[in-house]
Amino acid sequence: MVAKDHGHSTAAWTAVGLALAGFVVGGAALVIAEPWLFYVGVGLLVLAVLTGKVMQMMGLGAKDPEHVR
Repeated sequence: MVAKDHGHSTAAWTAVGLALAGFVVGGAALVIAEPWLFYVGVGLLVLAVLTGKVMQMMGLGAKDPEHVR
């Protein structure tokens, strides 16, 4: 059996936080009908992906699991 980390890392939490903010901003923009604010939300989503990947490459991502018996 292999133990899995499931993304419990600084990189994962940062990416998820930014993505959540992007969805909230984008959703609010749809409700109040502000197209420019919607694109700010989309930008936050792109930033979330890039930030998560960069942080993972810096060593702040999930570690490789070790085999557990």
